Amino acid sequence: MPFVVTDSCIQCKYTDCVSVCPMDCFVEGPNFLAIDPDGCIDCSMCVPECPVGAIYNAADLPAALAHFEDLNAKLAKHPGWKPITQAKAPMPDHAQWKDATDKLPLLKMPDQT
Repeated sequence: MPFVVTDSCIQCKYTDCVSVCPMDCFVEGPNFLAIDPDGCIDCSMCVPECPVGAIYNAADLPAALAHFEDLNAKLAKHPGWKPITQAKAPMPDHAQWKDATDKLPLLKMPDQT
């Protein structure tokens, strides 16, 4: 099962995970990262790199976050979401959002930046 990025990433967008991904399967939107399930080889290298615990194996997703599996797949194919292969600075106000929950309503699409 592929790995999935969940709402803890929204508004933070830490990118430590992308630098260890051997398959370059992360894509980036304005305030969130997603994993392309077609490229993910289930290696789990990204999981310990995420400082907010946003990445889960799809098989282990809590029920309240299960919809993120489909969302990651959808966003990975969205033309406005581009591959990201190198780490960069998190969002400017990441610290205030690090411990926030239920951030899905804050998800921005590329044309909503």
